[in-house]
Amino acid sequence: MDTISIKPVPLSGEINVPSSKSMGHREIICAALAEGTSVVDNISISADIEATCRALQALGVKITPAPSLYPGRAAFKIEGGELQALSNEIDCGESGSTLRFMIPLAALCSKQVVFKGSGKLVSRPLNAYYDIFDRQGIEYETADEGKLPLKICGRLSAGRFELPGNVSSQFVSGLLFALPLLDDDSVITISSPLESKSYVALTLSCLAKYGIEIKNDEYKAFYIRGGQKYHSRNSIVEADYSQAAFWLVAGAIGNKIDCKGLLANSLQGDKAIIDIISAMGGKINYNEEKMIITSSPANTIGTIIDASDCPDIIPVLSVLASVSEGRTEIINAGRLRLKECDRLRAVTTELNKLGADVTELEEGLVIQGKKYLTGGEVEGWNDHRIAMSLAIASLKCRDRVVMHGAECVNKSYPQFWHDFVALGGQISYMEKD
Repeated sequence: MDTISIKPVPLSGEINVPSSKSMGHREIICAALAEGTSVVDNISISADIEATCRALQALGVKITPAPSLYPGRAAFKIEGGELQALSNEIDCGESGSTLRFMIPLAALCSKQVVFKGSGKLVSRPLNAYYDIFDRQGIEYETADEGKLPLKICGRLSAGRFELPGNVSSQFVSGLLFALPLLDDDSVITISSPLESKSYVALTLSCLAKYGIEIKNDEYKAFYIRGGQKYHSRNSIVEADYSQAAFWLVAGAIGNKIDCKGLLANSLQGDKAIIDIISAMGGKINYNEEKMIITSSPANTIGTIIDASDCPDIIPVLSVLASVSEGRTEIINAGRLRLKECDRLRAVTTELNKLGADVTELEEGLVIQGKKYLTGGEVEGWNDHRIAMSLAIASLKCRDRVVMHGAECVNKSYPQFWHDFVALGGQISYMEKD
């Protein structure tokens, strides 16, 4: 375990925002399901992306490195087509996206496949799929309480699927990837308002890019024609608003930061970071021609933040709220308890160690802002977004922040500490625990 000491100094400068992990998963999967060869470029390598590649290779997809047009990024040549289980074991690491996207795809192979994972992923809920398996007679076996490892044996059938709207959107996306490949038509109905619908929008946009047609009835029902084929193509993964969020908050509470490469018309739900920072009094400017979003220091104020469609940016927004004038209430955030850690508990615990005033509620947080935090010793909770958020919190601390478990950023943003230092951050590594 890496322990680092962070000296409180403002960040400033220019950053090339990593490519979207959410879109990286989706682009690689669609390319893998396409007949022929595709090249997916501008990939920011992370443990989660590696897990998806590993899973697809276990299902017979050939993925090899290719020259990238983007410095510091990766490209993959992907030779896809009909899936076949070359290995009966798929290790998803700690990637919830990999696990939930791959289960329906593995169920196309009619062979026994065992899904394994580590960390919090072992216990993250999969009941939505278990219910489908029970209805369709697909054999499956789990560890106690539905935990991994999960063994499945049987073929997914077309038909009608009903999911509650408060289930993870990853279940909806997983089915949307698989169902077009079945011979017959299918319908997915959502029995209550769909949360995190922006992630489903990303899936639909990627499917359309690769030639798959889905009829979307206002996110209440999805009509999927069977017998479709994915079309191979070359594609570029767009930049990630969820990763940009850390630097945009850093600009609001430190010095000016330019974030490069973000699309103005992106469907990413975490694009809400722009509107939320602006609503809190932040200074955000977008140069569409140069694709640069600039965040400048401002006296920010509290507000009400609805987390239902942008859960991943709530930890860093909690940091901004902690150093903004007045009261901030974060609502509809219960699903944060089911991420890599219980993020509501983690945010409350760790920010309060730094002198913040955060109150944990069942479905959200109440934060009373302060001008400065104190500093102190914190834990990363083996959660990349918690660790990166605490790093940004250090900018407004009077004393150093000592963080245990700093290496957990590797899950989504291995270059985070490098970029933190490039923007003027001062860190020193202490001992290996």
